[in-house]
Amino acid sequence: MKQFYLAMCFIGTILPLSQLIIWVKENGLDFAALIGEIGQSRISMFGWYDVLVSAVVLFAFILYENSQRPVRRYWVAILGTCCVGVSLGLPLFLLMKETNGNQIRG
Repeated sequence: MKQFYLAMCFIGTILPLSQLIIWVKENGLDFAALIGEIGQSRISMFGWYDVLVSAVVLFAFILYENSQRPVRRYWVAILGTCCVGVSLGLPLFLLMKETNGNQIRG
Protein backbone atom coordinates (compact mmCIF):
# COMPACT_ATOMS: atom_id res chain seq x y z
CA MET A 1 0.00 0.00 0.00
CA LYS A 2 2.93 2.35 0.59
CA GLN A 3 3.68 2.58 -3.14
CA PHE A 4 0.01 3.18 -3.91
CA TYR A 5 -0.30 5.97 -1.32
CA LEU A 6 2.92 7.55 -2.56
CA ALA A 7 1.68 7.46 -6.16
CA MET A 8 -1.63 9.01 -5.07
CA CYS A 9 0.26 11.78 -3.22
CA PHE A 10 2.09 12.57 -6.45
CA ILE A 11 -1.02 12.44 -8.64
CA GLY A 12 -3.09 14.27 -6.01
CA THR A 13 -0.57 17.11 -6.06
CA ILE A 14 0.17 17.31 -9.79
CA LEU A 15 -3.41 17.24 -11.10
CA PRO A 16 -4.86 20.08 -8.99
CA LEU A 17 -1.75 22.26 -9.13
CA SER A 18 -1.45 21.84 -12.91
CA GLN A 19 -4.81 23.55 -13.30
CA LEU A 20 -3.96 26.28 -10.81
CA ILE A 21 -0.67 27.00 -12.59
CA ILE A 22 -2.45 27.29 -15.95
CA TRP A 23 -5.04 29.64 -14.42
CA VAL A 24 -2.35 31.82 -12.82
CA LYS A 25 -0.43 32.00 -16.15
CA GLU A 26 -3.61 33.20 -17.87
CA ASN A 27 -4.92 35.54 -15.14
CA GLY A 28 -1.99 36.38 -12.90
CA LEU A 29 -2.40 36.50 -9.14
CA ASP A 30 -5.85 38.10 -9.32
CA PHE A 31 -7.53 36.77 -6.18
CA ALA A 32 -10.78 38.65 -6.88
CA ALA A 33 -11.04 36.89 -10.25
CA LEU A 34 -10.18 33.56 -8.63
CA ILE A 35 -12.96 33.90 -6.05
CA GLY A 36 -15.34 35.07 -8.76
CA GLU A 37 -14.65 32.04 -10.92
CA ILE A 38 -14.89 29.65 -7.98
CA GLY A 39 -18.46 30.73 -7.29
CA GLN A 40 -19.45 31.23 -10.92
CA SER A 41 -21.97 28.39 -11.16
CA ARG A 42 -24.00 26.04 -9.00
CA ILE A 43 -22.05 23.04 -10.28
CA SER A 44 -18.81 24.77 -9.33
CA MET A 45 -20.18 25.42 -5.84
CA PHE A 46 -21.26 21.76 -5.65
CA GLY A 47 -17.63 20.75 -6.14
CA TRP A 48 -16.30 23.31 -3.67
CA TYR A 49 -18.79 22.36 -0.96
CA ASP A 50 -17.88 18.71 -1.48
CA VAL A 51 -14.18 19.50 -1.08
CA LEU A 52 -14.81 21.70 1.96
CA VAL A 53 -16.80 19.02 3.78
CA SER A 54 -14.24 16.37 2.82
CA ALA A 55 -11.41 18.51 4.19
CA VAL A 56 -13.22 19.05 7.51
CA VAL A 57 -13.85 15.32 7.82
CA LEU A 58 -10.21 14.60 6.95
CA PHE A 59 -8.98 17.03 9.64
CA ALA A 60 -11.21 15.33 12.22
CA PHE A 61 -10.00 11.90 11.06
CA ILE A 62 -6.34 12.92 11.25
CA LEU A 63 -6.72 14.42 14.72
CA TYR A 64 -8.71 11.46 16.03
CA GLU A 65 -6.37 8.84 14.57
CA ASN A 66 -3.38 10.71 15.91
CA SER A 67 -4.90 10.74 19.40
CA GLN A 68 -5.44 6.96 19.25
CA ARG A 69 -2.21 5.90 17.55
CA PRO A 70 0.23 8.83 17.27
CA VAL A 71 1.71 9.51 13.86
CA ARG A 72 4.97 11.42 13.67
CA ARG A 73 4.52 14.84 12.04
CA TYR A 74 0.80 14.28 11.43
CA TRP A 75 0.41 18.02 10.95
CA VAL A 76 2.17 17.76 7.58
CA ALA A 77 -0.94 16.03 6.19
CA ILE A 78 -3.11 18.89 7.49
CA LEU A 79 -0.75 21.40 5.88
CA GLY A 80 -0.82 19.44 2.61
CA THR A 81 -4.61 19.52 2.67
CA CYS A 82 -4.62 23.28 3.19
CA CYS A 83 -2.01 23.93 0.48
CA VAL A 84 -3.14 21.45 -2.19
CA GLY A 85 -6.29 19.67 -1.08
CA VAL A 86 -7.78 16.44 0.15
CA SER A 87 -6.22 14.75 -2.89
CA LEU A 88 -2.83 15.17 -1.20
CA GLY A 89 -3.76 15.23 2.49
CA LEU A 90 -5.57 11.89 2.64
CA PRO A 91 -3.04 9.68 0.84
CA LEU A 92 -0.21 11.49 2.64
CA PHE A 93 -1.68 10.76 6.05
CA LEU A 94 -2.36 7.13 5.12
CA LEU A 95 1.22 6.82 3.87
CA MET A 96 2.48 8.34 7.12
CA LYS A 97 0.40 5.83 9.12
CA GLU A 98 1.91 2.98 7.10
CA THR A 99 5.49 4.15 7.46
CA ASN A 100 5.71 5.59 10.97
CA GLY A 101 2.41 5.18 12.71
CA ASN A 102 3.93 3.41 15.69
CA GLN A 103 6.62 6.01 16.32
CA ILE A 104 6.35 8.80 18.85
CA ARG A 105 4.82 12.11 17.76
CA GLY A 106 7.24 14.78 16.58
